[in-house]
Amino acid sequence: MLKLNSGRMLYYGKGDVNVYRTYAKPLRAAVIPESSYTGDGNVIFAHNVHFSVSGESLLSSFLAGDNSQVIATDSMKNFILREAASFEGDTTEGFLAYIGDRFMAKYPHIDAVVIRGDRIPFQPLQVAGAEGLEESGLVYRRSHNDRAGAMLELVRGGEEAGAGAGFVSHKCVLSDLQLIKVSGSSFYGFVRDEYTTLPDSYDRPLFIFLNLFWRYADVREALDGSSGRYVPAEQIRDIAHNVFHENKSPSIQFLIYRIGLRVMERFPQLAEIGFESNNRTWETVVEPADGESPGVFTEPRPPYGFQGFTMTRADLPAVAEELKAEASA
Repeated sequence: MLKLNSGRMLYYGKGDVNVYRTYAKPLRAAVIPESSYTGDGNVIFAHNVHFSVSGESLLSSFLAGDNSQVIATDSMKNFILREAASFEGDTTEGFLAYIGDRFMAKYPHIDAVVIRGDRIPFQPLQVAGAEGLEESGLVYRRSHNDRAGAMLELVRGGEEAGAGAGFVSHKCVLSDLQLIKVSGSSFYGFVRDEYTTLPDSYDRPLFIFLNLFWRYADVREALDGSSGRYVPAEQIRDIAHNVFHENKSPSIQFLIYRIGLRVMERFPQLAEIGFESNNRTWETVVEPADGESPGVFTEPRPPYGFQGFTMTRADLPAVAEELKAEASA
């Protein structure tokens, strides 16, 4: 959240605003080799929204109890819910920008808005049709797996202003991706000293929790799927699946770097991709004789390892030069 002119942080708002919009504009996505995802009918366009505002005019409510400029958070909730009906776009980012922009146009004393939305995923169900199984189009199942989301920060008078507000920052997110690879991962060669008890592992089941976030070079390409430049979270998820399958990874660090390279190569409109990963690898009870033999495992003890990493387009030429040098050696 932006600071006031005094350098003071000030914000307030409403969280857990669940918006279930039906029959939004369908999203059509470009085809990539790693994914079967080509779009979403957006029959259920649902989000959990977190909305906060800031402004110099609100300072008196903190210092003097003057509520004359305060917009009740209940009014914020109602604004989000009612304005969702008039949204004509097809992406989460576009929806958040629409709500933020409309709110600042409505309330000119608000200087900045930060709005975050997590997509509430519903999966279409198949039913018996005249020619076999087909999507119902009416019945959906709530998914509690990974989910997409985004965050936008808008400030009055920003460079890309529309209705008085422009973008200051943005972040697109894929949260709670959980992947297990039963063989083909290792971890050895790390520092050994008097504190080391972890044995080398040359082939282990690797279970990771993964959050991914990315930013566009031009955030406006995230606001409208019809531009052909929108990057669906589902395709980034599928790239992660493919890279995990393809690579024999010596560490989680190596794995997330390879995922980042593939994403940046596939989507030149992205300026940055980042990762927050947890190592949730199972503890071995019965060691498999080889990569396809039975093994028995259990949950790891509560302390877990984690990694954080960001990449920009500057990472790509360096790798290309490394590969070129290896090929000529």
